[in-house]
Amino acid sequence: MRTILLWMARNPWLKERVPRLRFVRRAVRRFMPGEDLASAMTAAAGRRQEGIKAAYTRLGENLTDLGEAQAVADHYHEVLDAIAERGTDDEVSIKLTQLGYDLDVETAYRHFDGIARRAGEIGTWAWIDMEGSPYVEGTIAFFERSRRGHENVGLCLQAYLHRTPTDVQRLLPLRPAIRLVKGAYDEPASIAYRRGREVDAAYLAIAASLLPMVRDGAARFMAGTHDVGLVEQIARLGASLGLPPQRIEVEMLYGIRSDQQRLLAARGFDVRCLIAYGEHWYPWYMRRLAERPANVVFAVRQLLPW
Repeated sequence: MRTILLWMARNPWLKERVPRLRFVRRAVRRFMPGEDLASAMTAAAGRRQEGIKAAYTRLGENLTDLGEAQAVADHYHEVLDAIAERGTDDEVSIKLTQLGYDLDVETAYRHFDGIARRAGEIGTWAWIDMEGSPYVEGTIAFFERSRRGHENVGLCLQAYLHRTPTDVQRLLPLRPAIRLVKGAYDEPASIAYRRGREVDAAYLAIAASLLPMVRDGAARFMAGTHDVGLVEQIARLGASLGLPPQRIEVEMLYGIRSDQQRLLAARGFDVRCLIAYGEHWYPWYMRRLAERPANVVFAVRQLLPW
């Protein structure tokens, strides 16, 4: 089922037609509060009352026009201005292909550099999202370049890729900020773990290598996972190093395991909710369905007439 859903995420015919279906649009509301920034910020205000921080990501990837990339960059400046106006510690997370990376790397860098600079001015962070395996090396090199100029830049890495532990060691001299996710693309067994237990073991090993750096103030580590069992294991590793729950950062998506987000926040964990919004949600939504069977069950229920 996961393979089929990931194929659907890439299929251009489905990408054009499926978002028009009313039941699909109804189902996607579980994972995103709306298609505009105002909806995302309203959702963030509700999470904040529960002790949960926010990060914003506008959906879209693989742009084909540099004019669109400029519009995306302008939008993220608007997001940062809105964060500054509200006086919150919200963050932003961006795919490089939204900024024209496929078309011109230097243009993408110029856009991201401006976003990172503005984020630094208001005291917050700009994160670089990781995309499929063809982008990994280039994205890491992009982060290395950006990190040398901005301490408030973070990078998402995917635990299921065989190369990730080596990538982490490569980045340690930069005192990096790393958000670790399991990985949501359909990668071959030659470069990625495909069994759940293998991915979990890889995830925990990478987290274990970063937690001492967190303790020493030499890195920022965020567990980007909905797997509460993994979070508990990471918390126990942290406790053995003298890290209280307040030093354990956890990020989950809006609408997924909201009850657990609240429980973790109540226990003192540093919980952040990644709130996605925008019109170009189809590929992202299909990858969310592929991550957990429970998500598919929810989507199927939207076929029922209520």
